[in-house]
Amino acid sequence: MPRKVLIFQSDQKSAAALARLFRARGDEVWTARDLEQARALLRQVRPDLLMMDLHFPGNAWLDFLRTLRQDQPRLNIIMTNRHPDLQREMWAQAQGVTVFLREPFTAQWLGAALRRVESGLSPDTRPAGGAAAGKTAQRMPRVRVPVRWKITLPYLVLAITIALAAAFVISQVMLDSIQERFFNQLLETGRQSSDWMVREENRMLSTLRLAANTQGVAQAVQAGDSDGLRNLVLPAIVNAGEETVEFLDMQGISVLGLRPGGQAGEFDTVRGEAFFQSVGFAQAVLQGRSDEQGDKFAGIQQTPFGRYFYVSGPIFDPAGAQVGALLVGKSVDSIAAQMSRDTLGRVTLYDMDGQPLASALFGGAESFPLARSQVGQTLIEQDASTLTRDLSLGEVNYSELLLPWEVRNGADQGVLGVAMEQTFLMRTTQTTRIEIFLLVAGAILLVIVIGVYLSSLITRPLVKLARASSEVANGNLEVKVDSGGDDEVAVLAHSFNYMVAGLQEGSIYRDLLGRTVSPEVREQLRQTFSSGNLRLEGQEAVASVLMTDIRGFTTLSEQASPAMVFNWLNEYFGKLVPIVVAHGGVVNKFDGDAMLAFFGILPRMLTPRRSAIAACDTALEMLRAIEALNRQRIQRGDPPLVTGIGIHTGVVIAGGLGTSDRLHYTIIGDTVNSAQRLEGLTRELMDDTGALISQSTFSALGEQQNKYLLESMGEHSVRGKAERLMVYRLSDLPDLNLPRA
Repeated sequence: MPRKVLIFQSDQKSAAALARLFRARGDEVWTARDLEQARALLRQVRPDLLMMDLHFPGNAWLDFLRTLRQDQPRLNIIMTNRHPDLQREMWAQAQGVTVFLREPFTAQWLGAALRRVESGLSPDTRPAGGAAAGKTAQRMPRVRVPVRWKITLPYLVLAITIALAAAFVISQVMLDSIQERFFNQLLETGRQSSDWMVREENRMLSTLRLAANTQGVAQAVQAGDSDGLRNLVLPAIVNAGEETVEFLDMQGISVLGLRPGGQAGEFDTVRGEAFFQSVGFAQAVLQGRSDEQGDKFAGIQQTPFGRYFYVSGPIFDPAGAQVGALLVGKSVDSIAAQMSRDTLGRVTLYDMDGQPLASALFGGAESFPLARSQVGQTLIEQDASTLTRDLSLGEVNYSELLLPWEVRNGADQGVLGVAMEQTFLMRTTQTTRIEIFLLVAGAILLVIVIGVYLSSLITRPLVKLARASSEVANGNLEVKVDSGGDDEVAVLAHSFNYMVAGLQEGSIYRDLLGRTVSPEVREQLRQTFSSGNLRLEGQEAVASVLMTDIRGFTTLSEQASPAMVFNWLNEYFGKLVPIVVAHGGVVNKFDGDAMLAFFGILPRMLTPRRSAIAACDTALEMLRAIEALNRQRIQRGDPPLVTGIGIHTGVVIAGGLGTSDRLHYTIIGDTVNSAQRLEGLTRELMDDTGALISQSTFSALGEQQNKYLLESMGEHSVRGKAERLMVYRLSDLPDLNLPRA
């Protein structure tokens, strides 16, 4: 993606060279010759990258950089330079600039500088030292799809697919089973309804025989004695629960008719009615007909008082002569209602045309007649009928089984419909589906739990190995992973530990050599190399130099073994070096029992005042540390270590000394020599451990002089210098007994 680049160079040839390189990369380029033009373009263009010259005269460029950092803190900046200038580089770094590009501007070096600035690393995010010093912290790639999910997801998808397929098959099988159970229940209810009708007809015939054979009934019918007949049969009729009876003479005239009265259990009496003269089943009895089932007949008849089902039979006198006929009837409404109660099915009686005669299902204006084809098919199939139809009444759905309706003499009266709610089927189906869903959900949950657990067992060592690799990449060679087990992961872990052990072994030698240069210096050199500026010419800078030395150490060494002397020095420097580092100083080198440190150059550029304060604070804390160390040494029988400390502030030359294959970054100059001479002067001016500072350091402290107890020791001549030095003894104020933070 093209970027917007602003080139701000004091040298126009450098600006033109940079412009050509960026345009070759496909970027948009603007150039500025002075600060005002640069400010205007920054506001107008809002570039992605600023290429700024380090060598603008004066300090206006630094003020410009500070303002720019406040206005556009996210702007990427690369500083260009034609020759090394450590002090300016340090000032630029203080404003967040971390990448520097040296002329000539080659495409290779420009690419390296762009990669560096686009990595987004700042001084706050770099390792400061230790095993990781000199290395950029590695940004591990983001894990978008963890291995555990690569293992679990296919396994989960397969399990869900199988579970859903199994659930579908089970649902279908169970649904078919439920439907079959419902249909069988419907068939059973239909069979019960047919049997109920047969039983009811036989019951009515029993009542007919009882009444016809009652003593005196034949004589009363023959004599037309309605009252006597009523008295004879009424108890039997009431006890049998019959709804209507008709006693006919041989002409079909009613001798006595007992029909439903106004209240339940009461009968209206009818005499002399000729209604049944034209009724076929009544005439068959009066004519003395009989069939294979006997002389009894049955049928449905629409009467003035309702539609009734009748059974009919003859009445004989004691001599065996027929004197009349008897009809016992029951309304079709009562039949449908009572059959529904006894069989738990909703019964409907249809005539031969398919019209409902009576129903326990339909009510009011609702009516669902049968088609003639349905009636014909039902009657043709007879007992083998399994013809059904679905009905919907309001919000309730029914399944109705159609059966032939026959009477005793085999005559078809119509169709018997037996209906059952489908609510049972739906409720059972829903319950079954819920159960299957819960079963499938439980199975899937179990699969997920097992899958995650198994994937964790597999990936946990891989995750640990990845984290350990990241630690190694960032310089931690103390990491180790568990290599237990007998699988491929265990072999990988063992190989990893073996590799780290090899790196540790090599790091020991590298570290021993690397520690001759401070971590801060190594980091600075690394930055210089990363930006393509590995030119270590000496650069002038103002620094405060601190020199320490143990008095009479040669004599002490003659009184102890080399191993003991070696341990003494390690213990001694182990106390002093952390103090230097804590105050922002750099331990530059050790020379036997002497140590050289400087302040104000690395890791960041300081003003002379701040470098002088840091050096003095360091010296005071060293004095306290040496005093504590000597108390420990005296307690264990070792001689105390009397130390002299000298501090001088001035100009030094910082850079790489040596050959191309063996460079040592150090500082040289009269300032270093002066610090050494001040340390040597402590032998003449002090009997015990103490610190001396020069006039230049005293002046650099400025208003911070009252922070310390500074005792003037006068002017003194030192070896190698023509001028006499004004020196001051550095001590803690009386009330300061603890190390400064």
